[in-house]
Amino acid sequence: MSDRQAIDKTDNVKETYHLSGSPRAGLAMGTWGFFIGFAAVALYGPAGHNFQTSMGISGFLLGLLVAAPQLTGSLLRIPFGAWVDKGGGRLPMITLMIVSIIGMWGLVYILFTVPHVTFRLYPVVLLFGFMSGCGVASFSVGIPQVSYWFPRRLQGTALGIYGGVGNLAPGIFTLLLPFAIGAFGLAGSYLAWLTFLSAGTIIYAVFTRDAWFFQLRHQGLVEADARTIAATRGQELFPTQSVWGALLTAAEEPRTWGLVFLYFVSFGGFLALTTWFPTYWINLHHVGLKEAGLLGGLGFSIVAALARIAGGALSERTGGEAFAVIGFAIVLAGALVLTSFLGFTLDLMGELAIAIGMGFGNAAVFKLVPKYVPHAVGGASGWVGGLGALGGFVLPPILGLFADALGARGYEGGFTAYVVLSAAAIALAVGFARLDRRVQTVSSPAR
Repeated sequence: MSDRQAIDKTDNVKETYHLSGSPRAGLAMGTWGFFIGFAAVALYGPAGHNFQTSMGISGFLLGLLVAAPQLTGSLLRIPFGAWVDKGGGRLPMITLMIVSIIGMWGLVYILFTVPHVTFRLYPVVLLFGFMSGCGVASFSVGIPQVSYWFPRRLQGTALGIYGGVGNLAPGIFTLLLPFAIGAFGLAGSYLAWLTFLSAGTIIYAVFTRDAWFFQLRHQGLVEADARTIAATRGQELFPTQSVWGALLTAAEEPRTWGLVFLYFVSFGGFLALTTWFPTYWINLHHVGLKEAGLLGGLGFSIVAALARIAGGALSERTGGEAFAVIGFAIVLAGALVLTSFLGFTLDLMGELAIAIGMGFGNAAVFKLVPKYVPHAVGGASGWVGGLGALGGFVLPPILGLFADALGARGYEGGFTAYVVLSAAAIALAVGFARLDRRVQTVSSPAR
């Protein structure tokens, strides 16, 4: 198609088709969708002690319960992220939110109609946790949804805002939920959350628009014409022809699975401890519910989210491999403190160290993805983001097993798992650094 024909076609489309929205609005609403959905990470964590007391469950079953939202939130990242490339992010995000609302409504219904939630209701409460956790998968929907609105030169800024603000949600809700429970009771606090989620979903549905290409496709244009016209409006990124092909290509690359493990430790570990730290502080240090919310929400989740934002710029200066080593070394130091000391101040310092280290590790991993899997970045990001986040589901039950075996001291000993995982992550990050040096040596011209 000649330039003159493209201009003529664009003029005709302006007369025939309606385009709305803007990159700024796309970023705002994509971030909003991620924020309201990702808050489900904290669904059971701050209230875990209440459910444990009410149902009389073991540490393992408590760990499984608080981790339930992470399972669906992790596994659904891959297919729902791929769905965005087919028709835009609005419908996939709304679908995740609706299932989350149904799960939250079921939980509220139980809490209001059953005077005392006993162990026989554990499977039902677990099921509603799985459903509510669908919102956690909003991360993989919002990333491409926001990306398609912005040119390449602004991707880092846009996605930095998106990830930084969205990652604050679990910490904020971990911080607020104990106060809500104190003011409204357990049932009333979850009703307030359901109201927020429902209102947030309506706001998202009303104001969100997909990028120009998807709007044009929805209005009947063939793909080639939609790309041409969207490009005249400034859109630079477009969906690939084969999303599943990118996933298969990335799966064949061994380095993808190394990055999955690093993300399992950093981001999966972040999700796990966001739900576990309130229980840890209550059962080991015997603090109140509100204090546990402050320690878990502000002392861990929000610090980790802020560290991730700062880590993006720092990793640019040091290199992703070296920064990953630094991040996981800080996690290791924090985990050693938490397994070795029982004093409140030292344990708080250990928690803060793990938060900072995990935030740095999260930032480092996604700097390494395009470097080591350049031929299938989208596919690698899907595997890393989806399977790496499974740490949020796998690790809390393991921490619960330590509590079952060792009693109260098991909440201290459980961090042995993080000692092992962070040490393994350091070794793997060092391996990536050595690989990088070998590649640079081979590619450098002979002197």
